[in-house]
Amino acid sequence: MSPQRFDLVVTGGLLADPLRPEPVPGDLAVVDGRIAAVGAPGSFAGAERLDATGLLVAPGLIDLHTHVYAPGTDLGVPVDAIGVDQGVTTVVDAGSCGSDDWDDFTENVVGPAATRVLSWLNISRHGLVHGRQELSRGPDDIDEAATAKVLRAHPERARGIKIRMSASVLGDSGLAPLKAAKRVAGRVGVPVMVHVGNEPPHLGDVLDLLGEGDVVTHAFHGKPGGLFGSEKQARAAVARGVRLDVGHGSASLSFATAERALAAGFTPHTISTDLHNRNVEGPVHSLVMTLTKLLVLGLTPQQVIRCSTLHAAQVLGVEEELGTLRPGSAADLTLLRHTEENTALTDADGATRTGTSRLRAVAVVRAGDPRTLQAP
Repeated sequence: MSPQRFDLVVTGGLLADPLRPEPVPGDLAVVDGRIAAVGAPGSFAGAERLDATGLLVAPGLIDLHTHVYAPGTDLGVPVDAIGVDQGVTTVVDAGSCGSDDWDDFTENVVGPAATRVLSWLNISRHGLVHGRQELSRGPDDIDEAATAKVLRAHPERARGIKIRMSASVLGDSGLAPLKAAKRVAGRVGVPVMVHVGNEPPHLGDVLDLLGEGDVVTHAFHGKPGGLFGSEKQARAAVARGVRLDVGHGSASLSFATAERALAAGFTPHTISTDLHNRNVEGPVHSLVMTLTKLLVLGLTPQQVIRCSTLHAAQVLGVEEELGTLRPGSAADLTLLRHTEENTALTDADGATRTGTSRLRAVAVVRAGDPRTLQAP
């Protein structure tokens, strides 16, 4: 009997399935944009072969926090420039868009992109379209019914609610917008992603309103307060299932805070970038560079891959489709080269560390379509 033939065979690599403790040698076969089979090296014949010798074959990377509503907002960066062009097959826009502009966002950003685009819908009806004080005018900024309508009508794209809870955003609104976001999320059955930064409100008061499945992004910033200004509430929040996300950004990943947090048992559940057009040239650069920064803090390659694939997919409720190398899931893959080399790394506060290993994205497969990446 002749062997089954596949559309694409990825061969010669180490399969970095986050469901496994460590990468293992193996080949992967694709049919009709889906992972059809995973087997020992040399198991499959295919019409097209992608040589992954010396590479980690990971599920397609998922960036849980980006801003890609361009030109709808002044922060927006073109999707594919930080998506498939950088080895990331799925990006999640984090609140650039609110209910008022959902149709424009989906038509002009989501539709044309080669990268898969999901969304955290801003609880502010305006999102960031009119600037970055989207919750400063109180109740006029929030339309709970319209937000719920978008979430219910577009569950395939709108996966949760985003809210920014820091002094520069809220004006005199206090905790009221977060309470509104939690009301809508509870009615629809989605998580909330909460940006934290400069207080007020006090981080502990924010954490006390969050529950299982909610996400705190910028959790490892170096601003006053933070995790260690609310350590008791932070430990209680993590214990009840609140997820800590990196959300690197222009001012939100501090090596010193992250080192202290890791030593205290606060491990990031997900690793994201908060990429936008003011930090893509530095200090953030890309999701893969952000993963490398977590390597210098002591995480392993398999841990950072898990944080940016399986864990991100679980946060979004799409783990049956994305985030693993399980047969039947979408054939979204990222091929990474892991090298031992000294690498100078800079956090969002300008502090530096020298890493001894680095990840680079070499190729992606998006819905079964392979593409080799240009060297950065």
